[in-house]
Amino acid sequence: MMSKLTLSRRRSLRWLTGLTGAAGAHLGNGLGTGVGVGVGLGLGLGGSVLISGCATAPAAAPLDAQQRQRAADRIGWGATQAQLTRIEQTGWPRYVEQQLKADPKAPLPAPYQAGIDALQISRTDPLQRVREAENLRRNSDKAANEAERVSLRQSYQTARQQTVREAGERQLIRQLYSEQQLLEQMAWFWFNHFNVHQAKREVALLLPDYEDRALRPQTLGSFRRMLGAVARHPAMLRYLDNDQNAVRAINENYARELMELHTLGVNGGYSQKDVQELARVLTGFGVRLEEDTPRLNPKLAPLYLRDGFYEFHPGRHDFGDKLVLGRTIKGRGAEELDEVLDLLVAHPSTAQHISRKLAVFFLSDQPPPALVDEMARAFQRTGGDIPATLRPLLLSPAFTAPGTPPKFKDPQHYLLSSLRAGFESRAVVNSQPLQNWLKRLGQGLYDKQTPDGYPLTDEAWNSPGQMTTRFELARQIGGGAAPLFRPDGSNTPVPMPDLSALRGRTQPVLAPNTREALAQAGSPQQWLSLYLSSPDFMYR
Repeated sequence: MMSKLTLSRRRSLRWLTGLTGAAGAHLGNGLGTGVGVGVGLGLGLGGSVLISGCATAPAAAPLDAQQRQRAADRIGWGATQAQLTRIEQTGWPRYVEQQLKADPKAPLPAPYQAGIDALQISRTDPLQRVREAENLRRNSDKAANEAERVSLRQSYQTARQQTVREAGERQLIRQLYSEQQLLEQMAWFWFNHFNVHQAKREVALLLPDYEDRALRPQTLGSFRRMLGAVARHPAMLRYLDNDQNAVRAINENYARELMELHTLGVNGGYSQKDVQELARVLTGFGVRLEEDTPRLNPKLAPLYLRDGFYEFHPGRHDFGDKLVLGRTIKGRGAEELDEVLDLLVAHPSTAQHISRKLAVFFLSDQPPPALVDEMARAFQRTGGDIPATLRPLLLSPAFTAPGTPPKFKDPQHYLLSSLRAGFESRAVVNSQPLQNWLKRLGQGLYDKQTPDGYPLTDEAWNSPGQMTTRFELARQIGGGAAPLFRPDGSNTPVPMPDLSALRGRTQPVLAPNTREALAQAGSPQQWLSLYLSSPDFMYR
């Protein structure tokens, strides 16, 4: 059976043929039929080399141009000339260490940071913003007439939509323009790992705080601390219904996903009984939007906890002892969860699950088991230190070697790498078209309804329909992507960027067929459209 990767490659080549006319006579040479993954892909990779074992010591020799391109494409959202220059001047091991030490609070370069600072989500208190929106919703039910009810409901929906739109814009600006590319990759990875969906109750209004307070501080820090922050954030508690989990009304949703998705993995060695017992541990962890404190039994009042909208309500907690993964958890209140989270993070299955998922995301759908094992040992040895877990992966020869199987770009990697390649330092003024393109490609921001997040493997993104849409968007981006670089509704002309640096650095590493096709381009717009449509560009 012909692989999907082969089908995607053929569609890419047909697109190139259609745009270049005479170049089509060259594109069929040596392309064959029915090739397998990594064999003769026409990507300028020199064929497939199976990865066996994993030495993580940095190579003594500096990376060549092709290796730098591969490394930059994988550690961030797409190579830029400035990034490639830094890697060449710094050396890959030192560059990796700099990226691992990224500061999540560091501002972007001034023009881009100014765009983030101007957003409403940056200028208002998150608690106030949520309460004001919720008041609109509640008042709509009490309105005196239908017209007032409709107006209040519309205002509530507008507040939700604006929050989601601005959170998306902030994310994209960071990904496009931050020099801390690894940090921004990992910020996306962890949100996807701890996915919540915007449509669930107040989650849309909580998204900016969830990203910046629960996830971002530990994006390149401690998995254990991030896990604890997620477990107490109202976005997760609402999304997985733990706010409805009480001693006489057990809800297992969050407990199950905490084990299956967030820590141990689906085959991680836990039982349905463990899920039930963890759900008992999680009773009382909920959300309270009201400013006042609920009525409490005086004996339980000292155990009540509140942080923003998160609350631990001891009156809803099951104080009986629990048995989780063979350990007895003494019933005593909110501290029980910390004991269980320590247990989950220390479990070998969690180290394997997180390490393999990271390796799949960065490297390959089938990462080398020896490399995953090395990452898992680092995870266990350090109690879930994320930089220690990533270091063996980033410094592995497999990460930079052009001869290893490539990783097909998911939609966000494809679109962002397109813009970083063609419009390196030009500021996006209107991110809405980019957000719309992501939706068209099936990877809308904050739009994955199920808690497993968007898939990380190639087969989810290389279908014929996906490729057809990518070719259409390649034409729009290659034509200058004017809507991104001028205010909404404006018709101000946007000049094409100077593509000489991009053409110069890509020429030596492209497959011969792609080089021949690009040589037929009659304009910068056509050249960029062809390049973004090529089989080479679909992989990182």
